[in-house]
Amino acid sequence: MTSVSITEAAERTGLTAHTLRYYERDGLLLHGVERAPSGHRRYTDEDLRWIQMVVRLRATGMPIRDVRRYAALVREGEGNEAERLALLLTHRELVEQQLAEVTSHLRAIDYKIALYEGITAPAE
Repeated sequence: MTSVSITEAAERTGLTAHTLRYYERDGLLLHGVERAPSGHRRYTDEDLRWIQMVVRLRATGMPIRDVRRYAALVREGEGNEAERLALLLTHRELVEQQLAEVTSHLRAIDYKIALYEGITAPAE
């Protein structure tokens, strides 16, 4: 299994090294990040896949406490899948509500654009 430095992990995930250390400290990762003999963090492909999931959950507005809870459930292993599913379904519902609201706003903007395009269209 290959591993990368925190600098490369930051580049691959689009996060800063500071954010990666915060995620580890705050219990958002599945396990402690491996260390090289020098003590530097080494991120595996599994770590990077999980971090990408955390990024997606955060980008969709999931609160840190819920991401932390989800990570804890995954760390616990089998037997709590129903709780994981419930957490994700609840979050999905919120994301769908936000998406519907943004879509509604976009329609209003499109309507205004159409009005202005009609007003400023050159006469033939």
